[in-house]
Amino acid sequence: MANYDKYGFITELDKNEIFVFGSNGQGAHLGGAAATAVHKFGAKMGQAEGLQGQSYAINTMDSEDEMYAQIGRFLDFAKSHPELTFLVTEIGCGIAGYSPEQIAPHFKDHSKNVILPDSFTQIFK
Repeated sequence: MANYDKYGFITELDKNEIFVFGSNGQGAHLGGAAATAVHKFGAKMGQAEGLQGQSYAINTMDSEDEMYAQIGRFLDFAKSHPELTFLVTEIGCGIAGYSPEQIAPHFKDHSKNVILPDSFTQIFK
């Protein structure tokens, strides 16, 4: 199971775990969870969406419609890979400026191998 630091940030993953983070349309992973994805989990600069190393990018910066479409593609991908566990960060809730109340409903029908942050799961209660 993933290891977390005292602030609740993921620091290590098991080999079957994937770090899911928010990106921008250029795949410039320079700050926050995106920088962590590059430095620790194999994200590639210039790749704005999809699986890369032990990470999966979702573009949260270009438009709401595109972000929600990418969330849908991610959920389909996760469903088709039950052997993996996807640890979703608070995508869209940092520099992109969305709230968990705006993002979480788009993850409502997630498969069991998708682990959402507490701020998202609280929305479903």
